[in-house]
Amino acid sequence: MKFLLNRRAINFHYLCIFILGVSLQLVGCIQYSPYEIRLKEHEKNLTEKAIRRIASLPATDTVCFAFIGDAQRFYDDALALTESINKQPGILFTIGAGDITDFGLVMEYQAMLQILSLLHMPFLTVVGNHDLLYNGYYIYQEMFGPFDFQFTYSGFRFVFVNTNSREFYFNGTVPNIALMAENLKDTANYKTAIVIAHIPPGNDDFDNRLNNKYINTLLSNPKVKLHLNGHNHDFRHFTWNDSNGRVINCYNSYSLDKRYYLVFKVWHSDSTSNPGYSVQTIKF
Repeated sequence: MKFLLNRRAINFHYLCIFILGVSLQLVGCIQYSPYEIRLKEHEKNLTEKAIRRIASLPATDTVCFAFIGDAQRFYDDALALTESINKQPGILFTIGAGDITDFGLVMEYQAMLQILSLLHMPFLTVVGNHDLLYNGYYIYQEMFGPFDFQFTYSGFRFVFVNTNSREFYFNGTVPNIALMAENLKDTANYKTAIVIAHIPPGNDDFDNRLNNKYINTLLSNPKVKLHLNGHNHDFRHFTWNDSNGRVINCYNSYSLDKRYYLVFKVWHSDSTSNPGYSVQTIKF
């Protein structure tokens, strides 16, 4: 009888250990809140990883990249988009105009990332106003990295600027024009600059006190050729000009539900008659 009791006690002891182990595993899988930030290692620092991949590409005189608009919750459209981009010849990387989420939730980030990971080339994105909602402010930085950043490839400087002024209460710090100018300052180290933002100057969500300063800062740099943005969910081409004949061509992208994206080819050109780029609209 004593042996049976001891055996039962031992079995119960191991059963408790087993239940505790399973419970701890389940706790690790449970998401207590949709606002919780819990990313896996492969979901972190994606901007830095993409830039490293681009840096490893062979140098080229002409850079071809896809430019996509607001993705938000257009998951079916995003899936079709990746299939289309993967079929286009010569595209070295894809740039997003921001708003890859609708509510800034971690599951939105992860769902869109899972789809965009199907691209055969590196993907970079500027931050959008919807990406900053709720905990999105923190998720974007952990998943991608800084809101403002730049990289140079084959003499082309790509500068990404956080222009979501409303999400920062129009406090005069967004966009950070001084940082943008700093990222464009070392003109000896690049030949052509392309600036990417989510919200363009003149939009109600852009701090209107900074409109002229932002545009004039870019116009003062003769190497800035293109300004690309999203937010308006439709295509638009417009220009910024100054009294010296400087022109910057600006493009607003389609949102993904419109089933269009843009493919840019850029090359170095100092000629006023040669804009140094071509753009193609692709339907998918």
